[in-house]
Amino acid sequence: MKEYDFYIVPTPIGNLGDITLRALDVLKSVDIIACEDSRVTQKLLNHFDIKTKCISYHKFNEKERINKFLEILKDDRKIALVSDAGTPLFCDPGAVIVNELKEHGFSVTSLPGANAVVTFLSQIPRESEDFTFLGFLPKTEPQIVELLKKNQFSDTVFYESPNRLIKTLEIIKQINPETKVAVGRELTKVFEEIVTDSAENLLAYFKQNGVKGELVVLVFRQNQHENDVNLDEKINLLLTRGFKAKEISVILSSLYNINKNAVYRKILDM
Repeated sequence: MKEYDFYIVPTPIGNLGDITLRALDVLKSVDIIACEDSRVTQKLLNHFDIKTKCISYHKFNEKERINKFLEILKDDRKIALVSDAGTPLFCDPGAVIVNELKEHGFSVTSLPGANAVVTFLSQIPRESEDFTFLGFLPKTEPQIVELLKKNQFSDTVFYESPNRLIKTLEIIKQINPETKVAVGRELTKVFEEIVTDSAENLLAYFKQNGVKGELVVLVFRQNQHENDVNLDEKINLLLTRGFKAKEISVILSSLYNINKNAVYRKILDM
């Protein structure tokens, strides 16, 4: 198996049994493990009897750690990067150091493994494979409204905290009470739950039952054809001008912020 200088290693999002054999091998074989919170990572390492030394690496010291990591790698030692849970660089620190290492010519690779978004979406039937991932939503209501409206014609996925979910559902309800939403919590854990309903019904559900655990939310796309009654006319006009279906889907999606795959399918059905 090829050796690299720097390994990006996903860790379980809840169930420790989800770690891969390759991840365990890498964590045992490297010289240093860079982690967000050594207390969290140490629990994982202790569970699998891994003795590798840990160094803290989080969003507040990313730039400070660059020289330290460069020194380690120049000394022909290996580093693995982990986050508290899931895949590093996916709403977790790592982008700064990875970019720096590649600029200095060090080899970097990423292992496949646990990811909350993929785990969540694989349980939810959707009309199309494409989706928009927003990470964590901004803090203010106007920013959230603007972002959700901008992506209303795409299945939109984001992480949310328990203390913000009610407010977020209230905002979605204000935009459209009938908007279909799915909320996943405690994924891979004993109390895993995925609930799909209208924003209005989910708001009532979580107000009654409370909100606990890490959350992933999907706001289902709206049917853009209902919001643009002249879409057929626009497609026909572009067809008469000699544009092909793929070209038309790109043009209309860019001009009217609608899903290009949905436009393409509509053209084929015409």
